[in-house]
Amino acid sequence: MRAGDRIAAGALLLLAQSLVVPAAAKTFTVEGVTFSDELGGFTLLGVTGRGLLDDPFVVIEEVTGPGEIVLVIRGLAPRFGNRIGSQHMVGFAMTKVAINRTGRPWYEYELELREVLDSHSPYGDGLSFGQATMIGRPFLSSAFSRNAEVDEPYDSVSFWDGAVEAGEKASFSIVVSDTSPVSEFYLFQQPLRAVAQLGEER
Repeated sequence: MRAGDRIAAGALLLLAQSLVVPAAAKTFTVEGVTFSDELGGFTLLGVTGRGLLDDPFVVIEEVTGPGEIVLVIRGLAPRFGNRIGSQHMVGFAMTKVAINRTGRPWYEYELELREVLDSHSPYGDGLSFGQATMIGRPFLSSAFSRNAEVDEPYDSVSFWDGAVEAGEKASFSIVVSDTSPVSEFYLFQQPLRAVAQLGEER
């Protein structure tokens, strides 16, 4: 093969490699709402339910990476309605099942809602864990006996007082609401190790 041909062949190979598409994200659409693991760090295994208090969305995930895991949620619109009976324009109940595939135990698990990927959810955006209502409470976890909510300056729920060993799973039951729903929002999830180890990789 001539030098020019080799260069051309090499260029074509580099171009082909640059066009390789990563493995497709897993998405599930239930009751008009789409859930996706496209931002990585976990694998979405399935979604069932209707978003009601007695028939919540059950979202099953295998968590593989350290740090924050982001579930992308699309399609929550006024026509979806409020399925938990709170005062918000839209609302649904969710039970999230997280399977620990990180190889490390979890001693706390935090959930945070955001409308903007790189910015905390402020009070005025309307997105919350059912703020200003007792419907759906207390929030529950199969692995942690205590939890606390933060409404300002961002929306989060932290679960603690328990453990999820590697290979085990934990469920988290919450409600999500919005007074001015947007077409896409995010549920950040962060499993934490022991407090003494927080300076290390999470």
